[in-house]
Amino acid sequence: MTPVRTEEQLHERVRELEFELAKRAREAADKEQQLERYAADLRETFKEERARAHELRQSYMLTVRALASAVEARDAYTGRHAERVAAYGLRLADVYGLRLGDEPQIEFGFLLHDAGKVAVPDAILFKPGPLTNAERLIIEQHPVTGSEIVRDIAFLGAARDVIRHHHERWDGSGYPDKLAGEAIPISARIFAVADTLDALTTNRPYRRASTISQARVIILQAVGTHFDPGVIEAFRRFSDEDIERIRLRIG
Repeated sequence: MTPVRTEEQLHERVRELEFELAKRAREAADKEQQLERYAADLRETFKEERARAHELRQSYMLTVRALASAVEARDAYTGRHAERVAAYGLRLADVYGLRLGDEPQIEFGFLLHDAGKVAVPDAILFKPGPLTNAERLIIEQHPVTGSEIVRDIAFLGAARDVIRHHHERWDGSGYPDKLAGEAIPISARIFAVADTLDALTTNRPYRRASTISQARVIILQAVGTHFDPGVIEAFRRFSDEDIERIRLRIG
């Protein structure tokens, strides 16, 4: 038979259980405090890392803008062309449904699209008359040269798609790789429209700038040949007000 515990023994057992519960409660409280300290440390580390990432991104952006300015310094007539095209491209991407603004490498590609022109002789780059076939071949190498320039720069990885392929055409008649349709990276397809918009609406030595309405007509005529029909559909929704706002902001 199981022995019957006395009342004193029962009180002693209750005290033992109460002591054990209190001990466990203290341990749980200590662990909770420890977890709170860990969480606070993690929050602080995350804040510091985010601040460092922001500083690093800003440093990258300043470096890229400096490089883009150095490239454009050779071409006095372009007047902040890279900045405008980048702004047009990011806004057009938003309208299209892509959040390229969350991918700084794409914006870097927009800004550095003509980096390869540093290797094009002035006599060809600024030639007032028609280019010879040989001269045109040299010009058409600038996307390859540009992509090679940034090849080993890790933070410009995705920028290479824009730099190499910004002169490809939807129908495959572009350069340097004769890509067609969706084989062309979407960032480069969007850029092509933004680039043409800025070229048409900017004064050049050989012609005056077109109005936005005139530029729209010219761009829409090239749908399915030069430009991706899907991107052009987004371009139709890219308002004149947005375009003018970007032009006024950047100059």
